[in-house]
Amino acid sequence: MDFTGKNHFYAIDTWLNSAVDKLFGERDPRVRGWLLLDSCTPTLVLTFIYLLIVYLGPKYMKNKTAYSLKNVLLLYNFGVTMLSFYMLVELISATWSAGYKLKCQGLFDAGEGDIRVAKVLWWYYFSKLIEFLDTIFFVLRKKNNQITFLHVYHHASMFNIWWCVLNWIPCGQSFFGPTLNSFIHVLMYSYYSLSTIPSMHRYLWWKRYLTQAQLVQFILTITHTLSAVVFPCGFPLGCLFFQSSYMVTLVILFINFYMQTYRKKPSRDDKAREMMRNHINGISSCVNGAKHKLQ
Repeated sequence: MDFTGKNHFYAIDTWLNSAVDKLFGERDPRVRGWLLLDSCTPTLVLTFIYLLIVYLGPKYMKNKTAYSLKNVLLLYNFGVTMLSFYMLVELISATWSAGYKLKCQGLFDAGEGDIRVAKVLWWYYFSKLIEFLDTIFFVLRKKNNQITFLHVYHHASMFNIWWCVLNWIPCGQSFFGPTLNSFIHVLMYSYYSLSTIPSMHRYLWWKRYLTQAQLVQFILTITHTLSAVVFPCGFPLGCLFFQSSYMVTLVILFINFYMQTYRKKPSRDDKAREMMRNHINGISSCVNGAKHKLQ
């Protein structure tokens, strides 16, 4: 029996993980054996498949009828809302009972409490894989205008970043961002669930405030992350600076998205008034020009 292909796969997998370990150092032993964490290959392969769908999906759907997926979307958004709510409640409960400090929390300060936090953060990492379906549903519904650089960058990067977080910093200071993000996702996926019900559309005036809340979330996370630099507790500084830098990229991209989406667009009346002003100005210029020639 030919095992050449299998041997090549294992060789590549070993090489990739050795390279990652040399780059980041020794992994946290408390998460060894947890689903998807021991090797970076599954996370990288799943991300590659996701990006392939982003690229090839719209081409495949180009001449096909868009799927409605109304009931699927309602079920999916409700499911993600419930998962986000569970993570929010469990993170608050776990960090409170473990006596976590807000300004800086070390990786090994809470014993079993740290394991409980890490277990919730594993679900947070796994939720980033589930959220790839956001984009797949856009592809199937031919909502290609929703598949922006921000959307793809955010989804693909978060899944990979949180694989690293779970392997090296699976608790401690890492709890804050996911707690805020889980709260935002409860609101966001509740909004998406309601948006699938036509009779609820009149009550969904608060979409722009979700983007504002996301921006506040990023700024608070940056502030909390850098607080561990000012008040150190042994948490790896490189991780703190990387997280802050990544969050800055999201702030920039989300501000750009907000400006492009919600900046005031001229109404029909505004356009009509502008055309009338231009018309009057044109007549005035002609009259003034004629007067000037007569003189």
